[in-house]
Amino acid sequence: MRGVLAIPIFRKLWWNLGVSSLGDWIGLLATTALAKEFAGDNYAKANVAIAGIFMLRLLPSIFIGPIAGVIADRFDRRRVMYIGDVLRALFTFSIPLIHEFWWLYTATAMGEIVTLFWGPAKDATVPNLVPRERLQAANQVSLLAAYGSAPIAAILFSLMAVVSGALASVLPFFKANPVDLAFYIDTATGVYSAITIYRLKAIPKNRGRIGQGAPGITKALLDGWKFIGKTRDIRGLVIGMFGAFVAAGAVIGLGRTFVGDLGGGNAAYGLLFGVLFAGLAVGMGVGPRVLEKFPKQRIFGLAIIFAGGLLALLAVVANLEIALLVTIALGACAGVAWVTGFTLLGSDVADDVRGRTFAFVQSLIRVTLLLVLAMAPALAAAVGQRKFGVGRAVLHFNGSEATLLLGGVFAVVVGVVSYRQMGDGMQAPSGARKGIFIAFEGVDGAGKSTQAAALKTWLEARGHTVILTHEPGGTGFGRQLRRLLSDESTADIAPRAEALLYAADRADHVYEVIRPALDRGEIVISDRYVDSFIAYEEAGRVLSDEDLLLLVRWASEALVPNLTVVLDISPTIGLGRCGELDRMERKPIEFHERVRRSFRQMAHVQPNRYLIVDANQPEEVVTEIIRKRFEEFLANAEKK
Repeated sequence: MRGVLAIPIFRKLWWNLGVSSLGDWIGLLATTALAKEFAGDNYAKANVAIAGIFMLRLLPSIFIGPIAGVIADRFDRRRVMYIGDVLRALFTFSIPLIHEFWWLYTATAMGEIVTLFWGPAKDATVPNLVPRERLQAANQVSLLAAYGSAPIAAILFSLMAVVSGALASVLPFFKANPVDLAFYIDTATGVYSAITIYRLKAIPKNRGRIGQGAPGITKALLDGWKFIGKTRDIRGLVIGMFGAFVAAGAVIGLGRTFVGDLGGGNAAYGLLFGVLFAGLAVGMGVGPRVLEKFPKQRIFGLAIIFAGGLLALLAVVANLEIALLVTIALGACAGVAWVTGFTLLGSDVADDVRGRTFAFVQSLIRVTLLLVLAMAPALAAAVGQRKFGVGRAVLHFNGSEATLLLGGVFAVVVGVVSYRQMGDGMQAPSGARKGIFIAFEGVDGAGKSTQAAALKTWLEARGHTVILTHEPGGTGFGRQLRRLLSDESTADIAPRAEALLYAADRADHVYEVIRPALDRGEIVISDRYVDSFIAYEEAGRVLSDEDLLLLVRWASEALVPNLTVVLDISPTIGLGRCGELDRMERKPIEFHERVRRSFRQMAHVQPNRYLIVDANQPEEVVTEIIRKRFEEFLANAEKK
C-alpha cells in the first residue's frame, strides 16, 4: 500500500478523499442530531425524523444512481468533482443558517444527489492515476480513507458537542444551536476538497465513449435472484447478508434515540457511532487473520449469529458504558461478516455471473436498509416509552430497545438459516453430483488402503457400484507424475513446482475418474485426497494459506467428499508398518507429527463431514466403526 501512496497525484487525491469523508461522517452525525433536536421531546416524532435523514441519503441512489455515472462521464471529471464539492459545501453551510426542518431534509437530499455524480467521477479517475498492477492497492487505501475516517469523525463530533457546551456560556449562539459547529467543520472540509481538486491539473479529462448506465434496481434484483435462487451456497450467503443489514439498519436508524433513552446526548451518540466503526475496523482487519484456519462459510454464519445475539443484548442493557462495550463487540462481529461475505462473493461466484451477483447484493442492501429505516422508527414510535413495575422497582423499556431486540433475534434466526444453507467451503456445483464420495486420510502406515478396500467390499455386497481409487497416481497421467514425485532425482525440486505437480495429478483425477463416477450415481472411495495435499504442504510451510486453498479449489473443481475418514495413529507406529520408505516417508518424524496435527485440526473444524478413528485399535474394530458411521450417513441421505 505504501507503494501506491508514493505516487504524488494519487497521494494528494487520497488525502483529499480522507478529509472529505471525515466531513461527510461529521455531517451525518450533525444532521441526525439536528433532526432529533427539531423533534423535541416527542418520542415518536424523533424516531421518524432521524430515519428520514437516512432515507433521504438512500433514496437518490435508487432512482438516480443508475444514470448518474453515465451523465458524469460526459464532462471533465476534475470539474465534476470540484464543482460537486462546492455545491455540497453550500448545502451544508445553509442548514444552520436557515435552521428549518424542511430545509434540513431538502439540503440533505440535494447534497446526496450531488455525491452520486461526484463518486463515479472519483472512481473513474483513480485507474488513470496509478499503474494497473497497483490498482487493487489504490482501491484498498481509498476504502481505508473513506471508512477509516468514521471513528475519527465520531470522536471529533463528541468533542465538538463538549466544546459547544463550553462556548454556550460565553456565546449565546452556541447555546441555541449546539450542533452548528459540526456543520461549519463539514463545510470547511468541502471547501478544502474543492480547492485541492481544482489544483490537481494532472487529473486527465474523460475522453471515453458514453457507456450504458448501471441496470435499474428492479432489473438487478430480478436478474440476480434467477441465478442465486438456484445455488444453495450463494443463496445462504445472500440470506445472511440480508439479515445482517436488517440488523445494521435498525442500529443506524435508532442509534440516536437509543442513546437518548440511556440518558446520553450528542457526545454519547458520537461515542456510540465511533466505537461501532472501531469494532467494525477491528473485525475487518484482524478477524480474517485470526480465523484463517476456519471455513469462511462457517465463519460468516457464526459472525451473523453472534452479531444478532450482541444486538439483542445491547437492547436490554440499561447502562451507557456497558452499551459502548457491547457495541464494540457487535461492530467486530459485523466486520468479520462483512469482509467474509464479500470475499466469498468474489471467490465462490463464477466470473461470468459475478457482476450480476454483486449488482443484486448491492441493490438488496439499498432496498433492505431503506425498508428497515422506514419500518424500525415506525415500530419504535408505536411502542413508545413504557414503564413496568416489578415490586418497588420501575423498569423502563422503550420503543428503540424493543425494536433493537427484535432486530437482534431476527439476525440470529437468519444467521442460523445461512449457516445451515452454506457448505464447508468446497461444494460441487448444483446438480453436478449424484453419487457419494468418500476419502480416507491419515499419516503413512495408518491403514488407509486396507480400510478403503474393506469398505468397498462391504458396499459391493450391499449392491452398490463402487470405484476405488487413490492419490497421487489415480490415472495413467497421474501414475507418471507419481513416479516422478517419488524419484530421488526430484528431491531438490522447487516446492512450488512440486505443489503444481500434485495439483495437476488431482485435476486429472477429478476430471477422469471421480466426477464421471459421481455423475453416474456411483460411490467413489479415494485413498487420499485434498486433505493430504493440505496437510503435507502445511507441514512444509512453503505456500501461504491463501495460495494453498486457491490451488486446492482450482485443481479439485471445488469438489469435496461427503465423508472423510481420518485414521489417526502416531507417525512412529505408522512408519514402522511401512516397508521400504520413499522420499516423502523418509522426512523427519517432526514433519509427520505436523501432518498428523493438520489432519486432526481439519477434522475438528468440520466434525459433521469427518470421522476420526483411532487406528491403534485392531483392524476389524476400525472396520466396524467405519461401517456404522457410513450406515448412519446412508440413512440420513435417504431421509433427505
